[in-house]
Amino acid sequence: MQSLKKYRRITVKIGSALLVDRAAGLKREWLASLAEDVSALAAGGADVLVVSSGAIALGRTILGLGKRALKLEESQAAAAVGQIELAGAWSEALARCGLRSGQVLVTLGDTEERRRYLNARATISTLLKMKAVPVINENDTVATSEIRYGDNDRLAARVATMMGADLLVLLSDIDGLYTAPPALDPSAKFIPVVERITPEIEAMAGAAASELSRGGMRTKLDAGKIATAAGTAMIITSGTRLSPLMAIERGERATWFRPSANPVKGYKSWIAGQLEPAGRLTVDAGAVGALLSGKSLLPAGVKLVSGNFSRGDTVAILTPEGHEMARGLVAYDAADAVRIAGLKTAEIEAVLGYEARSAMIHRDDLVVSLREPMEEARAEG
Repeated sequence: MQSLKKYRRITVKIGSALLVDRAAGLKREWLASLAEDVSALAAGGADVLVVSSGAIALGRTILGLGKRALKLEESQAAAAVGQIELAGAWSEALARCGLRSGQVLVTLGDTEERRRYLNARATISTLLKMKAVPVINENDTVATSEIRYGDNDRLAARVATMMGADLLVLLSDIDGLYTAPPALDPSAKFIPVVERITPEIEAMAGAAASELSRGGMRTKLDAGKIATAAGTAMIITSGTRLSPLMAIERGERATWFRPSANPVKGYKSWIAGQLEPAGRLTVDAGAVGALLSGKSLLPAGVKLVSGNFSRGDTVAILTPEGHEMARGLVAYDAADAVRIAGLKTAEIEAVLGYEARSAMIHRDDLVVSLREPMEEARAEG
């Protein structure tokens, strides 16, 4: 059994279905028990950050919108109503345990754009210094499908890595990772520890288990890749019981994801954690070897360019087999990247008409995530 007590900064994500009952609204007894858990961890010296879903689900209940699919403006209105109720409930529950809280609403750009990322980090850091529990949620009143996280699992992973948390806890309506979705496959086996998220582990993910939730096991594993790459351990466990964090402490079922032994830090953790790359560069086998040895990506090694990106955007680097092996900040706009893909450095100026950078992505702006892509590709095949 592993203990939460050894962790100094813990991010806890709560799914909508845990907080909100379709008929009755907010589950206040459950929230009170979780607040007591947060208080116990804080008393032990840990910083605790909460990423709380539930605004739309709660607003839907308050407004009597039922189960039907909502239009975008209806979802945003439900979020506006639900967010006030949700923030007040968190403030009240934590205050009963002697804790102050602060609400932080973020949009996708607040973690994907470097300047706003640093601003968000400074605000949350100050709340923690002031011993206030940050309660964080996506700003669903203004987010649209094109500019949203889409789930709070990945948002929680982004927050955890941004704030240097050493543990991310995803409280869900399932008690961990199984070899297959247990609701569909009775023979599915529980996995207590994941050493590394491989393609085989990813293949075990199913779809969302609740209509109140936008996330599923797939998004939890996406969150796990972001978190563990930055050196943050992760837990997936059931939040349906009272005092779910202390249930972990008691040794009840949970899947533990070990952090990377060689985590990326600081500036590079921001690059590695980008949720959606602006484009993709498929490279040849020679470039794969060069990247694995710590070199920059040169245009000569790029075989295919896709996406509409601008200089400075984050792009994914794919192996010849199509597996993502790295991410980095590209030095060229997409149109110029297409023109110089496959060219030697000495040929670039003649094509572009100006003296340009020799690297498509400089090694200082690049993070390799898949250390043995060729071996993993062969294992999959």
